[in-house]
Amino acid sequence: MAEKTTVARPYAQAVFDLARSQGGSGLQAWSDMLQLAASVAADAQMQSLIGDPRIRKEQLVQLVLDVCGKNLDAAGQNFIKLLVENRRLNVLPEIAAHYEAQRAEAEGTLQAQVTSAFPLSEEQQAKIAGALKTRLGRNINVTANVDQSLLGGIIIRAGDMVIDGSARGQLANLATALTK
Repeated sequence: MAEKTTVARPYAQAVFDLARSQGGSGLQAWSDMLQLAASVAADAQMQSLIGDPRIRKEQLVQLVLDVCGKNLDAAGQNFIKLLVENRRLNVLPEIAAHYEAQRAEAEGTLQAQVTSAFPLSEEQQAKIAGALKTRLGRNINVTANVDQSLLGGIIIRAGDMVIDGSARGQLANLATALTK
């Protein structure tokens, strides 16, 4: 995994610099293109083709471009060609993830994943986002998920921070404390 990260980081930085130089909606446009291309590259069938030595580079480029259709502009198409030429198409999901992290940093936002035992209302999500904004000093985009195995409470993941306020997590902490 560390190797893919090492390879992906310079590509993500180059795309981010290009997107920022385009101004306007360049960051969002590249985000959309990278997410689409990354989902194509991450597909199991595509992964088998990426690693197949019988598939010529030109065929692989054309296949990815055909699947992505008109959702890639000329620069996006050239980026796909560059990745295929350098045999780096398999790291496209990591490139997209690094790009999104750089974009969030530049825009002063952070994605927070909130997992709860029961569905959260819009008001509850807004309160969580407000509390995280106060704590972290950045705008927070909340994505809510439901995991009934939590029993109650929530788990918040924002960047490197994890807050486990779930009943299951609290019971695990109690069990650990009691066994010491």
